[in-house]
Amino acid sequence: MRILGIDPGLATTGWAVVDFDNGIKAVDFGVISTNSGIANSFRLQEIYEDLQNIVNVFKPDAASIEILLFTNNVKTAMAVGEARGVCMLVMQQNHLAIHQYTPPQIKSAITGSGRADKRQVQENVKKLLDLKHLPKPDDAADAIAAAVCCYNSLKMDGILGK
Repeated sequence: MRILGIDPGLATTGWAVVDFDNGIKAVDFGVISTNSGIANSFRLQEIYEDLQNIVNVFKPDAASIEILLFTNNVKTAMAVGEARGVCMLVMQQNHLAIHQYTPPQIKSAITGSGRADKRQVQENVKKLLDLKHLPKPDDAADAIAAAVCCYNSLKMDGILGK
C-alpha cells in the first residue's frame, strides 16, 4: 500500500509518499513552499498544482491529512484551513480515500506520546524508516508521520491484512 501523508499549511505544506508493501519505505518527501508576498489565492493554486503533480507522479492508494487543532491565532487557522481544503480537494478529485488524524494521534503513532515535540517526531521518523538524515523541514517529517499513522490505524481497524 502506498500512502500520501500531508501536513497542510499555507506557507509550507509537508508531503510524503510512503510504501508499506515490504516493510516501510519513504519513496519521496518534501514541502510545497509558497511566497508570502503574493495573494493567498495564488498560493493556494500553487499548492493545488504541486500536490496534483505529486499524486500524478507517485499514484498513492490513500491519503492521510492532519486535522487542524488551533486555539489562539484565528488568522493562521483560517489560512491553514484553506490550504487543507485545497489538499482535500486534490485527494477527492483523484478518488483517494482520505484519512484524517489529529496532531496528537500522529505524534503518538511515531513516538508513543501525543505530546512529543517536532524534534522527537523527526528522530523517530528517521529511525523507523532507516533514513540517513533527519527528514527536514519538520513539515516533511510530520507528513511521513501522518502516513505511518494512517497505515497503523488501518491495520488496527482490520482494513488491511497482516
